[in-house]
Parts: sequence; structure tokens; C-alpha cells
Amino acid sequence: MSHRSKGWSVMVGLLFLLPNILGFLAFILVPLVMSLGMSFTDWDILRHNIFRDAPLRITGFENYVRLFTHPQFWQYLGNTFFMMLGLPFSIAGSLGAALLLTRASKFRYNVKPALIIATVIMVICGLTLLSGGMPERQVWLFFGMLAAMTLASGVMTGGTVYRTLFYLPNFTAGVATYVLWKKLYNPTTGPVNQALNPVLEGFSGWVNSMPQLFSYAIPVLTSILAIVIVGWQLRRLRIARDLSEAGLVSLIAGLLSLIVPLWLCLTWFGMTAIMALIVSAVCFTALLLWLLNRPQPWGKPQNMDKGLGAEAALALVLIPVLLTLGAALVVGPILPAAATAGIEAPDWLGNYHWAKPAIMFMGLWMAIGSNHMVLYLAGLSNISPELYEAADMDGATSGQRFWYITWPQLAPVTFFIAIMSVIHGLQGGFEMARVMTQGGPAGSTTTLSYFIFIEGFETGRLGYASAVAWVLFALVFGISIFNFRYGNRHVAD
Repeated sequence: MSHRSKGWSVMVGLLFLLPNILGFLAFILVPLVMSLGMSFTDWDILRHNIFRDAPLRITGFENYVRLFTHPQFWQYLGNTFFMMLGLPFSIAGSLGAALLLTRASKFRYNVKPALIIATVIMVICGLTLLSGGMPERQVWLFFGMLAAMTLASGVMTGGTVYRTLFYLPNFTAGVATYVLWKKLYNPTTGPVNQALNPVLEGFSGWVNSMPQLFSYAIPVLTSILAIVIVGWQLRRLRIARDLSEAGLVSLIAGLLSLIVPLWLCLTWFGMTAIMALIVSAVCFTALLLWLLNRPQPWGKPQNMDKGLGAEAALALVLIPVLLTLGAALVVGPILPAAATAGIEAPDWLGNYHWAKPAIMFMGLWMAIGSNHMVLYLAGLSNISPELYEAADMDGATSGQRFWYITWPQLAPVTFFIAIMSVIHGLQGGFEMARVMTQGGPAGSTTTLSYFIFIEGFETGRLGYASAVAWVLFALVFGISIFNFRYGNRHVAD
């Protein structure tokens, strides 16, 4: 091919790519560069426009300094990370749904557990409709026909209908779903509270009949369970240290998965933030010295960050679990007094403490049947059947098959899902908060993405909003690099 014809081919190719190139330049690259420059100015849309001739001033790093000294920034950053505590549960739910659908499509499932799960779901849905005012006869007729049609169509299609039903919420994700859940969470007319109120009345009577069980038994049981989990984690870190499987940075990350819940629990018990931080720092220092004060027979690890990926992944599970136990430890002693006054369903979106969990629960419902489930289905279909046949010949149980075959084979898929979930968690939260709570109450559901919208399009401070956007970019970029470096190493191992 001559140089002239080769150049002509390049020109034709560029001509076909021109719409995408122009779109990339107009809507991505140019705004990206402009926002970086805007972050170093005092650009305010109310002062710098065609109607006013206010000079644009270069402020340097003033916007960034102001941002990091702004108390609301740290609150919104905390809200963003708090919303991400549901990521391990959404990933686990997506994996569970994929396993159920895979077993259903291969007709390798036990009918009895499936019928029990379906019956529980149907009963809950039926009671919800009954409490909402739907006639009893219509409820049972509707669910009877629905159950029969779903079962018959699912069997005839080899599980395809089941997959469609699980994925259905992903089609309706968006403003319509948020409006629907806002109606569901209505404190007076919403089906959620209508169904919860009778249950809470019965629970209040049960608490009043056995107040000692909740005042003492729940704190004791949760304390024992928390001590067992903490002891298991410390023992695991000590063994990893002895076998040179964890470096100093990994040990610090493993201890932080215990110290962060401790600090939050101390603040829940009424201790000031500074005092709780001092106590947590003392505990962290003592535990770190205890881990390091031991000879290593296998020699020191070559890398200080060895095993960091595994510790970070485990922290995503340990922190929510320990926080849940800490919440039970706090709530248990006050339950008898609350039951005497009458436990009522909360104002989900109007209460400062319940707004974030309400949005997280909705996000969990949306995530279980999302694209993550589809990715896990694809990963499960690529696992060689010979591995399971060999495990069956060796007498492996279902749990052993999952732990030693399924889970390791799904490590690359889980790694990709974890990266995308973290990125989406840092960037998300705007649509839900905007539609359902307007960022309230008292900023409890305002995330960094919503903060950018407020500063840029409500108050008009485009320079300050650009600085927030680039700080968010730095967070996403840093965590993504961390995941690729340490998470990919953990997957390869």
C-alpha cells in the first residue's frame, strides 16, 4: 500500500470517528481542563456573567484550603463513606442471587428450601398489601395466580424468567424508583410503616414481658460475639506476622478495621470525639506494639505492604459487622424504656439517624439484581464442571465446593465488581438524595456529588464546586490505584 493510499485510509477512518472525537472534546476533555482552571479562581456565576463586569480573580489554592477547613465538607465526606458500608452486602446479595439462578437453570436445586423462601416472600408481600387496605380475597387470588404463573414459566424456560424477574428492578432504576420508595417510606400512609407498626406493637409487649433479656442478655451476647471477632482478627494478624505474610502497613490496616468501629461506638456511648480518638489511639498503639513485639522465625517480609489487599477486603466486612454489634450494644439497654413508651416505626426520611440507612436499604434492593448479578452469572458459567466433579468424587460438601472452587474462581469478577462499586459509591448518591430527601435532614444524606451540585448550580460558586470535584476525582483515582495495585495482586495470589 502506497503512502498516499494509506494516508487516505487514515483520513477516512478519522472522518468516521469525527462525531465521537468532537463529542469527547466538547463534553469531556474541554470541560475537564476548564474545571481544573476554574478551581484556582473565584468564579461565581452571580458575579461573573454577561450582565456584570466583575473581574475574575486567581485565588491559587484558596478554594482547596477553604474546602478542607469547612466542617460540612467532612460531614459530607463521612456521609459518602457511610453509604458505602452497604457495598459488601450488595456484592454478597448479587452473588447469592447468581448462585440461586445458576442452580435453578441447571435443575440442581433442592425444591424444599426454594419453596420456603418463596413462601416467606409471598407472606410478607401479602401482609403488606393487606395492611395497605387491599381486600383479603384479592390478595390471595393475586398472589396465587402470580406464584403459579411464575413457577410454571420459570420451569418451562429453564430459569430464564427467574433471571428476568431478578434483573427487573434494574430497568426501573432512576427517578421513578426513588419516588416509589419515597411513597413506601411515608411515615403515615406508607406500606413499610403500615406493616411495621403491628409487628412493633407485638415486639413492645414481648420486651415489656422480659425486660431483663434486653437490658442484660443482648449487651452480654453482643459483647461476647464482638470479643470473639476481635480475638479472631488479632490472632489472624499475629499468625500472618509470624509467617511473614503481612507487612507493617497490612498490620496497621488490619488493626484499623477494629479501631474505627471502636471509635464510633465510644462516640455513641456519649464520649466526646476527641476523648474517643485518644482512647482509640492508645488501644491502636498497644495492639500494634503487641503484634510487633515477637520474633519472626521466617524472616521479615520483603514488602511492608504485603497482604494489604486481603486486609482491605476483610475490613469491608469487619467494620459493618462490628458497627452492627456496637449498635445492638447501645440499643439493647434502652429497649425496655422505649417499649414502655411504645415503639413506633420511624420517620425514615425525616429522621437524622434513619435517613441514611433507609437510602442504603433501597440501594441494596436495587443492587442485588443489578449488573453485578449478571457478571457473576457469566463468571459462574465459565467455571469448569470438571472441578466440581472432582470435588464430588472426593466427598466435598456444598460449603467446601463453594469455598475452595467457586469463590477462588470468581476472584477476578469480584475484584472488578469491587472496583466499580467503590467508584460508583464515591460518585453516587446525588439522584437519591435530590429526589427523596433534598440532602436532609440536617445534611445527613448529602454526599460529595450532591455537594458539588449545591455549590455549582444552587449557590453559583463554580470555582469552589470545581475544587470539590477535583478532590472527589483524587479520591476516586487514589482508591482505584490502590485496588489495582493490591487487589489485583491478591487476585493473582
